Amino acid sequence: MHFQSVALSDRGLNREINEDSAWIGSQIIAVADGLGGHAGGEVASAIVINRLAKAEKKEFTKESVHDLVIEITAKANGEIAKKIKDSPKLKGMGTTLTSLITTEDKVALIHIGDSRCYQFRDGKLTQLSKDHTLVQELIDQGRLSVEEATSHPQKSLITKALMGNSETEPFIQLINVEPDDLFLLCTDGLSSVLGESEISKILREDGLTEIAVEKLKAAVYKSGAPDNITLVLAKLTSEDTNTVGILGAAAVVA
Repeated sequence: MHFQSVALSDRGLNREINEDSAWIGSQIIAVADGLGGHAGGEVASAIVINRLAKAEKKEFTKESVHDLVIEITAKANGEIAKKIKDSPKLKGMGTTLTSLITTEDKVALIHIGDSRCYQFRDGKLTQLSKDHTLVQELIDQGRLSVEEATSHPQKSLITKALMGNSETEPFIQLINVEPDDLFLLCTDGLSSVLGESEISKILREDGLTEIAVEKLKAAVYKSGAPDNITLVLAKLTSEDTNTVGILGAAAVVA
């Protein structure tokens, strides 16, 4: 199985730089949202995306994908730690990561932080990832409702990210897929602004097209675009479409 993708990465209206990065490949798609602002969020997101890009030609199977992903993210964490050691001004930088990787007949979801993965099937949008945030923990504990979470003052507080800590590992899960499934990976510059009903409406009307991507961006802009916006729309195909690219100002394969 291979991915056919369209994608976009945009600075938004209120940010001076784009700290997001993304990869669209045949086997791997991913988004990463850098943390740390001027402390180097764009550096951290580029590091993990570059590591995934270099793994594009590896053979991922249902048996091997877990260990390969742990190896990739451990190397990314090590590189982030080295960058911080070499340049103390980068202390505090980190990144989220949400990715899908194809195996024989399933896709592996890799997730850490609050960037999201959605599955759009039969006109219904389902969030596959689970935010690693304080408000999500409060929701899980029954101390906060989903409605209350949207306006919580600490709704953006992340509890897990790649920040150079060797003990931090991503959530990894194999996902069943069907032929017409559409997947959306996005940073919180989109998911914290648009509701699922609005996203669903656009995907229902336009599917896997550049029009859908531009409509999602326009909807975020209409609501103020307070953060960087990065999204990848993808579906699976039996043909290798050779769609390969990197998005994000800092994401360049070495």
